[in-house]
Amino acid sequence: MKKEKLGVVLIITIALFAVIGILLYDPIAQDINYHSFGDSRERFYILNFWNVVSNLPFLMVGILGLYKIMVTGTLTIVEDIKIAYILLFLGVTLTAFGSAYYHLWPNNQTLVWDRLALTVIFMSLFSIVISEFISTSAGKILLFPFIFAGFASVIYWYFSELQGAGDLRYYAFVQFFPMIAIPLILVFFRSRYNQVKAYWLLLAAYMVAKIFEQFDDEVYSGLGVISGHSIKHFLAALGLYILLVSYERRSCN
Repeated sequence: MKKEKLGVVLIITIALFAVIGILLYDPIAQDINYHSFGDSRERFYILNFWNVVSNLPFLMVGILGLYKIMVTGTLTIVEDIKIAYILLFLGVTLTAFGSAYYHLWPNNQTLVWDRLALTVIFMSLFSIVISEFISTSAGKILLFPFIFAGFASVIYWYFSELQGAGDLRYYAFVQFFPMIAIPLILVFFRSRYNQVKAYWLLLAAYMVAKIFEQFDDEVYSGLGVISGHSIKHFLAALGLYILLVSYERRSCN
């Protein structure tokens, strides 16, 4: 079996097992403790100060990305799906606002806006990788269905919470399946561009960021200055900045 065909088979197989798992697994409600942070200190009348201001790197990366795509045109991108790159950095920009809003008033209602912006990042990035490594037409066709699925997963979760039967399963799939599929695409397919390692660095930064998020309290207790959740924001933004720089420096193979 050719390497590319094996990659497709693996991705489809994992997707099928994930969907079956979602259908068989009980609904997952949002843990109310999710809204409690290790560092909830107030500074300058801003509650959860560091969790709020640590979103500034997202704003800077997002605006810089949009500027380089739409104004200077200095990024090396697949022009046929330019909209996907615009949506990627628009999603990063919106995440800065959505996440800051959520951390100012942490609850399910504000979390919706954070997650809607994040799904734009996940789905547009997935579409970009498909376009660069597998098929431009496939990535272009899948872009808006992907984003629609992302929005639907968040809206479904929110309304399920309102009904007292919260269900995060579909949002979890939208968030984590691309993080599984993208490495397989990087391994089994060849990009039209060099600087592929930037995608690996982005994935690594995101994985480490999620670890810091998981140990939010412990990191804050150990450092006493900043929490794991705030570090998560910095690391995720750093990964996206590395990707942005690679888009500017790369060239066709």
